[in-house]
Amino acid sequence: MHLTHSAAIRMIAPEVSERPVGVAHGGAAISAEICAGLLARRAAISPKYLYDSLGSRLFEAICELPEYYPTRTEAAIFDRHGGAMAEAVGPGCTLIDLGAGNCAKAASLFPLLQPAQYVPIDISRDFLNDAVLRLRQRFPAIDMTALALDFSRAFALPDSVRAAGRVFFYPGSSIGNFAPHEAIAFLRRLRASSAGECSLLIGVDLVKDSAILDAAYDDAIGVTAAFNLNLLRHVNHLIGADFDVAQWQHRAFFNAEEGRIEMHVEAREALEVTWPDGARHFARGERIHTEDSYKYTPRSFVDLLRDAGFAATRTWTDEAGWFAVVHARAMGLA
Repeated sequence: MHLTHSAAIRMIAPEVSERPVGVAHGGAAISAEICAGLLARRAAISPKYLYDSLGSRLFEAICELPEYYPTRTEAAIFDRHGGAMAEAVGPGCTLIDLGAGNCAKAASLFPLLQPAQYVPIDISRDFLNDAVLRLRQRFPAIDMTALALDFSRAFALPDSVRAAGRVFFYPGSSIGNFAPHEAIAFLRRLRASSAGECSLLIGVDLVKDSAILDAAYDDAIGVTAAFNLNLLRHVNHLIGADFDVAQWQHRAFFNAEEGRIEMHVEAREALEVTWPDGARHFARGERIHTEDSYKYTPRSFVDLLRDAGFAATRTWTDEAGWFAVVHARAMGLA
């Protein structure tokens, strides 16, 4: 049976209070960014706003779906090649987990990597703090410094983060949310944030049959739809907008020309959305672009890393060649 998005939300997570918080909660910069996206000729909202507490829990559920191959495929690569990854990274590293979420991926590698410090970073503060609290109980010997920040902006780490042996851990092919030129700029910022040597341990989704990709981002029971549509509820909280989630539907598909999955929310009918000092009319079928997920070949991704100032040293893939994990060391900035 196909669940509606609201039924899927009730199935996965408890009720969340609908307390309007507006600009005071989100901040002027966040409000300005979201409003600019809503008023653009082709409306768009950054995918980072998919990850409020409910969105983060829904994404955890997506990772359990049979259609969503990236999580289990990447996990199999870690299971099979974790020892080689630990050898490449070296002992006693400072493991900086970008978009850490529930921290489970990094934690699965702790016995092999044995980091001296773990630095999980995520935009969802409450979700991150809960995860790190549980993790400290399991691994009391590891120094942990949780950072709730938007690392897609200018990137700087506090002095509490060890400079030695920094490894930026970016699994799940989240790098695909950036257009290639944006990915290069982002990785350059990571490189520039470390005065000494640093490296990447990064997951990347590879090009494959479009039917496999389409199913992964539009599952049969509608959990991905719930995840995508929850973005509108989150925006209501952040800027005081009045999106009615029932008036929108999830759209996801592989754009072969651009080499990416696209996610949108689409208006089911003509409607108007308002927020303090702003409004926009949407025609029936008009879309708001919420996420891209670019897919790479192994060669094209190695080339991207090189352009960003990193030299790929090892690449591990699954047997089907659907996914890759790459270790790359910083070189001189391009």
